[in-house]
Order: sequence, then C-alpha cells, then structure tokens
Amino acid sequence: MLRKFVDLITSLKLTIVCLAAAMALIFAGTIAQVHLGIHEAQQRYFQSLFVWWPPDGRGFKIPIFPGGHLIGAVLLINLIAAHAKRFHWAWRKLGIHLTHAGLIIMLAGGLFTDLFAVESHMRLSQGDTKNYTEDPRLMELAVIDTTGPEFDQVTAIPEALLRRKRTIKLGSLPFQIVVRNFFQNSRLRMLSEATNGAQPIANQGPGAQIAVESVPRATGVDDRDVIAAAIEIVPIDFATGATAPSLGIWLVSDALGAPQTFSCAGRTWQLVMQSARYYKPFSVTLQKFAHDRYAGTEIPKNFSSRITLIDPERAVNRDVLIYMNHPLRYRGETFYQAGFQKDDQASILQVVHNPSFIAPYVACVIVAAGLLVQFGYHLVGFSRRRRTALA
Repeated sequence: MLRKFVDLITSLKLTIVCLAAAMALIFAGTIAQVHLGIHEAQQRYFQSLFVWWPPDGRGFKIPIFPGGHLIGAVLLINLIAAHAKRFHWAWRKLGIHLTHAGLIIMLAGGLFTDLFAVESHMRLSQGDTKNYTEDPRLMELAVIDTTGPEFDQVTAIPEALLRRKRTIKLGSLPFQIVVRNFFQNSRLRMLSEATNGAQPIANQGPGAQIAVESVPRATGVDDRDVIAAAIEIVPIDFATGATAPSLGIWLVSDALGAPQTFSCAGRTWQLVMQSARYYKPFSVTLQKFAHDRYAGTEIPKNFSSRITLIDPERAVNRDVLIYMNHPLRYRGETFYQAGFQKDDQASILQVVHNPSFIAPYVACVIVAAGLLVQFGYHLVGFSRRRRTALA
C-alpha cells in the first residue's frame, strides 16, 4: 500500500494531470472574471482548495473541482517526492539538481506568497500621521468605546464574521450583536426617494430613515461592494448570562459616512463600518507630496512623497523620499508610491507585507546557475570528444 502511494505521488502521470487541471482552472477562472470580477474570481478559483457549488450558498456545498491552492500544493509535493526518489549524487547531474531546487523554491514561494502576503493602502493628506493601513477590499465593523479621555478602545469584527454568524459575543463588549440582515453589495436611499413602498431595516440612528436595496456584486477593477448590515444591540450580563432589553436595530454601512453613537453599561460607544485596518508599531507622517507633469500636458512625469518615519521602539525618526521604483522597506513592509488624489491633496501608498518576497529572486538565480552548469558540463564534454576525434 505504501509503495503504491509513493509511486502515485512521484509519477509523471500525476504531474500531467495537475498541469491539465491547472489549465482548465485558468480557463474557467478567466471566463468567470466577466461576471464576478478579478478579485472574486481569484478567491473562488485560484485562492482556494476547491471550487464549490453553489458558489453563493450558505448551506450545503459540494466541491466540483480542485482549486489553485490544492493543485499548486500537489504539484509541489510531486516535484519534491519525484526528485527525492530518483536522487543520485553525481557531479555531472549538479545542474539538474540545482534546476529542480530552484523550481521547488519558486513553487513554494508562490504558494507562501498567496497564503501570507497582505496588500493594503495608506492614504495621507499633507501633515497627516497614521500608524495603520487599510485593506482595499475587506471591511470590518469597528465598535469603539469612546468613554476614556486618553484613548479609544476599538473592537474590530471582520466582514466574514458578520456574513457567517447570526449572534456575535465578544468578551470586550458588554452586549451581543445579532445580525438581522447582511448585504454583500447594496444601494442606500432615503425613504423619501425610495419607491415601491420600501421600508427601513433599522429602527435606530440614521438607518431608520434609509431603505436598503440589494444589488449585484461589483465586478470592475476599481469598483468595490458597498457592504451593509442590520445589527441588533442586546445588552448582556456575562456573569449570569441574562440579556437586557434590546437597544434597537442599527444600520451599519461605509456609505453612511459618520459614526453612530449609543450608550450601554455606563459607557459611550460608536459603530463604524470601515475598511479593515492593519496597525503598525510605527507611524508615518506625510511632509510633502510632489506631482510633476510633462511640460504643456497633464501627463504625470513623476510623483513622490516625502514622509517622516517614527518608530519609538527602535528609536527611529528620519525622513524618507518615496517615489516610483524607489520604495521604502521597513520591518518587513514595503511602501510603494501607488497614486494620488485628483486634486493632489493626498498621496496613496501601497503597502505590501510578503514574508517570501525573496523566494523568486533566489529561485531564478539557482535555476540560471543550474542551466549554466548543465550546459557548460555538456559543452566541455563535447569539446573534449571533438579534440580527441581530431587528434
């Protein structure tokens, strides 16, 4: 049994099957981008173990095809196992060994990048200071305790938790959150502008005057879903488990634009639906943003941000100029000059955290060295045989 398993994971047939499955997956995922958009298609087809059906169902789902992560992982295991099984050390095979090692590093690096890399943005107006970046796709519900005079205590509830769970209990909150409705993409209208007798889904805050309509998912590259949810705030005594009368149903959405305030357990709270934030142990201040154009045109020639990097833990306080193709690398984060607002009043930095960013460079060097060694070995051998034949 073990021998059959080893023969299976080291066979060339498995390699061919995986490559064929990858081609079919790429074709299906590319077609799906028309209706789902690039980011949703990537998550369903390429950043998953399986492609599921039905794709949007909350209940029972069945896997209908291997996803990108599963195909990549099987290919990686197949390559390592096949190389280990057939490995025989010899100087004449050094080039082959190096080439295989480079391919293994490249596949492993790609898989780790897809699993652990995080891309976010930092939008800064001149003089702004921030110690966090924002995810351009993911949202979170921020429940903020503003009672303390020195700082606010923030409890972030991810979008995925709102989508999956009906009742959310967290130790940092003296109340539970009951999700009454969730909209992956929505359109908000005032009741006076709504038609067909639309009714609000909330009875507290500005949401009591707003009708929410579900709309299809955004598919454009620069478009984003307007996530909305109706949540009920129910005070709870964690010592006894008893619940108090509800504080009402609140509409939360990033389209509202302003926090909503309520009181519970003698403290003041705010509700904000916002982009998911990643907090850093350092802060960045924008000192100056420059946008150069070609003479006589509005075509960007160069844009750059002069920032001040402050890290109290490492006693760092220095100015850095970030411009195109010259990013800032600090504490595992890479800050790129990605864009700017149309009025040139704010700079947009793309921030990438990729623990395996060096893997492609190492892999390319090793593969190139392996090919040079292999071809060089055969070239030397050919030259020797030719000289012998001529002699």
